Amino acid sequence: MKLLEKIQLGKVSLKNRIAMAAMTRGRSDINGLVGDMTVEYYTQRASAGLLFSEAIRISEEATGSPLTPGIFTDQQIAAWKKVTTAVHDKGGVIIAQLWHTGRMGHSIDRNGKLPLAPSPLPILGMQHFTSQGKKDFEIPQEMTITEIRQTITEYGQAAKNAIAAGFDGVTLHACNGYLPNQFLAESSNQRTDSYGGSIPNKVRFVLEVMQELIGVVGGEKVGIKIAPLHSYGEMVLDDPAATYTYLIEKLNEMNFAYVELMRRNANFPSPEHYAADEEIEFFGRKIRQTVIANAGYDKASAELELEKGIAKLISFGRLYIANPDLPERFEKNASLIEPDRATMYGGGKKGYADYPFWDE
Repeated sequence: MKLLEKIQLGKVSLKNRIAMAAMTRGRSDINGLVGDMTVEYYTQRASAGLLFSEAIRISEEATGSPLTPGIFTDQQIAAWKKVTTAVHDKGGVIIAQLWHTGRMGHSIDRNGKLPLAPSPLPILGMQHFTSQGKKDFEIPQEMTITEIRQTITEYGQAAKNAIAAGFDGVTLHACNGYLPNQFLAESSNQRTDSYGGSIPNKVRFVLEVMQELIGVVGGEKVGIKIAPLHSYGEMVLDDPAATYTYLIEKLNEMNFAYVELMRRNANFPSPEHYAADEEIEFFGRKIRQTVIANAGYDKASAELELEKGIAKLISFGRLYIANPDLPERFEKNASLIEPDRATMYGGGKKGYADYPFWDE
């Protein structure tokens, strides 16, 4: 089984080609601190070749949703250190996903401050989960050049903090409608300065953040997650193939470890002008770094994807919520548990760290 084969990623040896995808779980406290329950959650899943942490806020300004963790205070760094130490003690490898939500936030959970974004364009057609229930998205505040540069610096500091917390590397969350994704899409970026207009300008922010991450922690510890045809968060590009092909060409010039390539989700239909290209085939072949394929895989489809040879690892999200020992279940051909959707995005231990192992 290719999924159970060892692989080298950067300077880290992985015991299999199974990764746990980053998933927002909403279990930190109001200060962005993860606790013992989070330590248990990740430790239970340490048999994965690679663990991606849930998205971690790079700064207070990056805040979008309540009860999500940060990595910008000494207390947050110390809290994550308990997680990484426990994972390493179990022989696991864990990477921090760095997160800035941009316009996908609400002033309710930002001390009354409007979220920042490339342009003052609100998300339409959906609502945001806040500490006071679902709310319509607000018109965000357009970022100044100074704020853009400050944000890039904050990404770099968050990467340093993640390594100090014991993470084996960092990944830039550049999809699902969050800030880096917002710079790429015309539906959220109508700037007329050096960060908008042309494709090179719209791609500039992502490239500058990647350069910052590589510069502060070393390329062998850096990756990026992209989803060229996934439209969640009202991400609509005039020409996604051209934009992401250019982005990939520029990323190919950089020295870093991997690209996690997320497929579109059928629950969020693509705009009519989007091509029907299969993302791993169309975009994956263009990527020089190690490709990690993501979204919607089961054991059989993951094996087929690895057989094609484009992707070298597969990351699983939903399956890992309810099956903490997923590699063992794949190996034993054991049945899989379906997750409880009601407990996915918040709550206590139930639906988080209480799912049984296959031999229990």
